[in-house]
Amino acid sequence: MPEPLLEPDQFARYARHLTLPQFGIDGQRSLLEARVLLIGAGGLGCPLAQYLAAAGVGTIGLVDFDRVDLSNLQRQVLYGTADVGRPKLEVARERIAAMNPDVQVETHSVQLTSENALEILSEYQIVVDGTDNFPTRYLSNDACVLLGKPNVHGSVFRFEGQATVFDARHGPCYRCLYPEPPPPGVAPSCAEGGVLGVLPGLIAMIQATETVKLITGIGEPLYGRLIQYDALGMRFAEFRLKKDPGCPICGDNPSITQLIDYAGFCGVPRSQEDDVSIAEVTAAETRARQERGAEFLLLDVRESEEVETARIEGSTLIPLSEIESRMDEIAEWKQQPIVVHCHHGMRSARACEILAAGGFEHLENMTGGIEAWSLTVDPRVPRY
Repeated sequence: MPEPLLEPDQFARYARHLTLPQFGIDGQRSLLEARVLLIGAGGLGCPLAQYLAAAGVGTIGLVDFDRVDLSNLQRQVLYGTADVGRPKLEVARERIAAMNPDVQVETHSVQLTSENALEILSEYQIVVDGTDNFPTRYLSNDACVLLGKPNVHGSVFRFEGQATVFDARHGPCYRCLYPEPPPPGVAPSCAEGGVLGVLPGLIAMIQATETVKLITGIGEPLYGRLIQYDALGMRFAEFRLKKDPGCPICGDNPSITQLIDYAGFCGVPRSQEDDVSIAEVTAAETRARQERGAEFLLLDVRESEEVETARIEGSTLIPLSEIESRMDEIAEWKQQPIVVHCHHGMRSARACEILAAGGFEHLENMTGGIEAWSLTVDPRVPRY
């Protein structure tokens, strides 16, 4: 006697799917047999995991190595106040298991790197990128191209978001759209630039919809089309994307045939590995210097709107995007100590490199930025 296509309780759970034209039992079985990898369990990954689990995607892989922070709760809807401090993947596995017993969750509590990406991604049929940094976006794109897998892309920033499906077999890849990453610090992360809490949910829904379509074979995927959303104007726009024949990973004569150093490609400072050594100082040490009257320049390289939210008393503002053109304003400090800070320490590290190239001799990057200052020195300085 043949096995039933679905169990009795599954007929009830997925009833609204089963009555859909062009979907039915075959579509639901495809979902139950699917293996989908979510890169990132943050603002995009949380609603993605919830809706894909509710839809009955049989195996959901999660890649993340972070812990739940209070600042996550404004948009990362899998987590609650009681989860602060817990590993995100531990909480996500519990929530998804409670939602749907049909779903198996596979967790990868690691940072995705060139060393492990191909091994991890090869186990899944669809990759969904919910990250907020350029090295991982280029890494996941290149790995998907090399493995011949679709990459369901989404990104959010402040009040805007975008989504598409990159698949070099059917259209352009991420590199066709963005051949080169922006200079470090020019495009701040969500942590640095902020994001409207409800925005990731909407972009994640587009990603989830595309994932379901790819699995079941219904509809028209977003190959070669990018959806852009403006929350303030409540407007959607669609842009056509073309495959670049000169693309270094998916073009006619690819020059990238294996995964590369993506931190180096994106210009992300790594003080222990780069040729330029960046000295570091903690927020507490910086405060101690102020208290004992040490003479140094505290240079803030954030944007002016960030300074309106939070500021360290006595700091001088020169945004990273203007640092090269405004060095003359601090020329008197070329042979004197300068402590550079931003929001979390990434832009300030880049500023130290630029200033060092410009002849400044005594530079230190304040690790953790103004966030560390709020947490360890002065809680009256607002966190954002």
